[in-house]
Amino acid sequence: MLKAVGFSDEELTRPLVGVANTWIEVMPCNIHLRDLADYVKEGIRAAGGTPIEFNTIAVSDGISMGTEGMKASLVSREIVADSIELVARGHLLDAVVALAGCDKTIPGTAMALARLDLPSLVLYGGSIAPGSFQGHDVTIQDVFEAVGAHASGKMSLEDLRELEDAACPGAGACGGQFTANTMATALEFLGISPMGSAGVPATDPARKDVARLAGRQVMDALKNDLRPRRILTRAAFENAIVSIAATGGSTNGVLHLLALARESGVPLVIDDFDGISRRTPLLADLKPGGRFVANDMQRAGGTRLLAQRFQEAGLLNPEEMTVSGRTIGDEAKEARETPGQIVLRPLADPIQATGCLVILRGNLAPEGCVVKMAGHTRTRHSGPARVFDREEDAFAAVQARRIAPGDVLVIRYEGPSGGPGMREMLAVTAALVGQGLGDQVALLTDGRFSGATHGLMAGHVAPEAARGGPIAAVREGETIVVDVEARRLDVEIGDDEMNARLRSWRPPAPRYARGVFAKYARLVSSASEGAVTGFNT
Repeated sequence: MLKAVGFSDEELTRPLVGVANTWIEVMPCNIHLRDLADYVKEGIRAAGGTPIEFNTIAVSDGISMGTEGMKASLVSREIVADSIELVARGHLLDAVVALAGCDKTIPGTAMALARLDLPSLVLYGGSIAPGSFQGHDVTIQDVFEAVGAHASGKMSLEDLRELEDAACPGAGACGGQFTANTMATALEFLGISPMGSAGVPATDPARKDVARLAGRQVMDALKNDLRPRRILTRAAFENAIVSIAATGGSTNGVLHLLALARESGVPLVIDDFDGISRRTPLLADLKPGGRFVANDMQRAGGTRLLAQRFQEAGLLNPEEMTVSGRTIGDEAKEARETPGQIVLRPLADPIQATGCLVILRGNLAPEGCVVKMAGHTRTRHSGPARVFDREEDAFAAVQARRIAPGDVLVIRYEGPSGGPGMREMLAVTAALVGQGLGDQVALLTDGRFSGATHGLMAGHVAPEAARGGPIAAVREGETIVVDVEARRLDVEIGDDEMNARLRSWRPPAPRYARGVFAKYARLVSSASEGAVTGFNT
């Protein structure tokens, strides 16, 4: 049967190397991966292997944002991981290169490789080039914020259309340090992606060389029996957390690293992110909180320069192995800083003294929640709760200008199980920013935030409302306090009242009675554990 699809006796005597491709025609993030796979296969063949390409699914966060479709996004992470695992096990592959582009394909591919523990690596497809609008660089973040600006009369419909046409000029994942670039950076610091590979832009001719090299590197890993479980250690996860905290990365990095650690058998809990972030300076001036995009960081010196900064600060575990066969400390020694660059700050002059990731607890989040501190300086907010049980209701209220300065938006029943799928809230948060309310309100949700979100926003509130978390007991108008310095998220009601409300609470009917969403809602774990489905929960 293998001969029937074109393999020769000679090819079948060589190692069979899976090329797991997340190519799909629906989004720019992954549209070029079909072509990129050809160069990976060239590298595998040149190094003595026989590549076998297979495909899996992908869901675009940006396209599905603000709709029911966004519920499929986090679910897709599990399906990406499951499908790669099944093909590799079912066909007894010897090694795997996984090609990823958009937000959930990156952690999904890595989770599969951790399960399989075959010689393997993840190759990111690279970032999109910034668009140009009225003389300055723009990204998809600007479009979402422009929706709010248009609703408040600050931008004309003609300008909004012009911005929409210009923001995404071609192939590649969203350009800022949003979730895709956050996770691509993290996987390099984990060592499961080749150092320096993620920063090469998607449409740069050099990406072909990166792909060929990845094919050769997986063959070297096979020859040396270098497997993910040797690479994905506790110290490597600490390196990855530092990389997110120092670059103003997405809060989704918390969710995905928790899930990947669980797949790897590495002990990691949500509070580890806070402890590591407290001692990590914010060094990268990247969108959404900063000025630059991923391509600018690559020109400045890229992830090797970032690793070198960490090593100088004593924040890097330098002896951790990477898929190249070199330690991350050795990779850091190869850093070349572009003279005069201003994207990655020196240690003596950080953007802020601590990293962007903050974990809060309190009577609204006993298991924790995540706040990103980058691009804003507010550390405390107290105000009346504006309670919504669906994202659409909150967005409608924002668009209708019913949200006032000082309010605290509560969006619940959007968690891993209750959503299901833990939707991102960029449509809401960007509309608030576009209306000029980004620095005057707070928002908390048991759902997620896009990597493009900025402002005082608390996500991943756990336990979630659908499983009887305290967020289900909040009532309209009650005072909520977000206190970053104290690491607290509380509603000002007494314990007895809170307990009485939760005793009388009853779970709502599931939003989906059958199909993948119904199955996911039954099996998914808490956001504080990474929202995984492959374990007893």
